[in-house]
Amino acid sequence: GGVLPGPKVSEEIAEARGVPAGVDCISPAYHTAFSTPKELLEFTAKLRDLSGGKPAGFKLCIGKPTEFMGICKAMIETNIYPDFIVIDGGEGGTGAGPIEFVDHMGSPLVDGLIFAQNVLVGSGVRDKMKVAASAKITSAFEMARVMALGADWCNAARAFMFSVGCIQAMRCQTNTCPAGVATQDKRRQRGLVVTDKSERVFNYHRNTLDDLAQVVAACGIYHPNELTPSLLCHRTSALHHKTYKHLFDWLSPNELLEGTKDEWYARQWKSARSEVFC
Repeated sequence: GGVLPGPKVSEEIAEARGVPAGVDCISPAYHTAFSTPKELLEFTAKLRDLSGGKPAGFKLCIGKPTEFMGICKAMIETNIYPDFIVIDGGEGGTGAGPIEFVDHMGSPLVDGLIFAQNVLVGSGVRDKMKVAASAKITSAFEMARVMALGADWCNAARAFMFSVGCIQAMRCQTNTCPAGVATQDKRRQRGLVVTDKSERVFNYHRNTLDDLAQVVAACGIYHPNELTPSLLCHRTSALHHKTYKHLFDWLSPNELLEGTKDEWYARQWKSARSEVFC
């Protein structure tokens, strides 16, 4: 959910979003177009058809395990697959969201991504779509980490917000951003000098990707898609560490369909339903 205060709803925004100008635009936490896993996939397919075949997918932060598993069951039953799924982390969020949602809702990115990767692989649908990751990803290492855990690419918003000049004045919702980043006020927008900030954004993007290439090379591989959990280490004590391969359980292709020995995954998979989010 989110709130775009009335003073920020300009004529241009109002036209694009189909809402009255100057009136608070309330985005609820639920979606009016679907209420079940199957309806979600049907809506995704509808968007793809209406856009002439352009890639269509959805973004979510993992909450109840059975809800995401229900979506995967619905994919198998309907034979409708999104082109991509973006896994967001609970540590992400927007200044337009309720503080309870920003601070206390959803799984952290690493936990959510590992779970989603396991369920997609275990249900045999992982190769039918791309998976992206987002949530405070700012550095080359953070990119490498989520790619090692299953992401095909990364999304970054906060990092580019900073590179374009955000000073964290915490006024996003007031339309009085002193840096000119989060405002529709023409006078305040002059604080964002495009010719200067565009170079900063370009440099951040280029240098971060260069750093990622160096990380990949240091791992002895040629491409980020070769990153695996066995290349990531987590210190478990002052004297010991484990790789992510051994720190977490990883499911094999079709393991959920054939009957996994992992009791937790087996119990959640059995409870999941394609007809209802439960």
